[in-house]
Amino acid sequence: MAVKVCHFTSAHPRNDIRIFIKECRSLAAAGFDVSLVVADGKGDERKSDVNILDVGKSRDRISRMTITVWSVYKRALAVDADIYHFHDPELIFVAWLLIIKNKKVIYDVHEDLPRQLHGKHYLGKFSASVISFFAELLEDFFAKRFTAIITVTPFIFERFQKLKPVGEMICNFPKLEEFNPDSAVSVKQNEICYVGSITEERGIAELLKALEKIDTRLNLVGTFSTEELRGRMTKMPAWEKVNETGVLGRNEVAKIIAQSKVGLSVLRKLPNYVNAYPIKIFEYMAAGIPVVASDFPLWKEIVEGNNCGICVPEDDINAIADAVTKLLKDESLAKQMGENGKKAVTEKYNWEAESKKLLAFYEKLK
Repeated sequence: MAVKVCHFTSAHPRNDIRIFIKECRSLAAAGFDVSLVVADGKGDERKSDVNILDVGKSRDRISRMTITVWSVYKRALAVDADIYHFHDPELIFVAWLLIIKNKKVIYDVHEDLPRQLHGKHYLGKFSASVISFFAELLEDFFAKRFTAIITVTPFIFERFQKLKPVGEMICNFPKLEEFNPDSAVSVKQNEICYVGSITEERGIAELLKALEKIDTRLNLVGTFSTEELRGRMTKMPAWEKVNETGVLGRNEVAKIIAQSKVGLSVLRKLPNYVNAYPIKIFEYMAAGIPVVASDFPLWKEIVEGNNCGICVPEDDINAIADAVTKLLKDESLAKQMGENGKKAVTEKYNWEAESKKLLAFYEKLK
């Protein structure tokens, strides 16, 4: 009889790349009986051999963290799974209730929550520090009581390994099948790209200022964090050189990256970014295009260590513009860096390798 697994989330969509596309589908393909509890209001369905169970969309942030969290717990409990796997800090309390019921529970830590809180634009510095302090105490307290911890980066893994030795690092590396890196640089469009959430902290203002100095267009893929931010950015001189696409499906994202000559990920120096694995950088690499990224030590190790791009100070507009211009003008260099990035992803930074770690980890918990 197949081992029953229940992933549950109150904040992520049913098609979340890590939760559904990578983890749930990999487990289902390996023979596990997989259910995924979500709260997006799109109803129940069975997709890719995964039972998706919907508790309905929450009205606002407060209702999500109260009513929705409880609804997700009750729906997950009804699955009566052998192993539970949750993905949001707001579910910690109800996940602990599953532990009390003698269930095996995995906490999948996507972000370094205490450090992430320092980057929330709606929190002042003092409030962020206080909330971050108590958030870490709370997370650490419950982490010791869960069956196992999965993390996405070395920094987070080391933090939780001190608390809970039963753990594994399952990185959010790209699926090789999603990207087609065969387009030669010489036949690409005169375009660069940024893919991901569009926020002040992720450097959208600096990127647009640099774009003023570059003879190219920017493919901007993603959604702005607020309409107010979008309004300010559309008033900047470089906005006329922006191809704004909004959110795209995985195939469309891959096409945009493939037709671009350079991928950008120049984020501000915040604790949650400095120690995070830059998922979009790995996707640029998988597509065979060179990268311009922030010069954080971890990112430099990946980008410069594999000679697949250029790292720059995230607040240096001229350095950003110069790096992009260099790659646009020197097609031979860009092509070589793109090939280096593709090779690195093919050999080590890919989901195919991570999925084997995930399955081996689950086998230990059965």
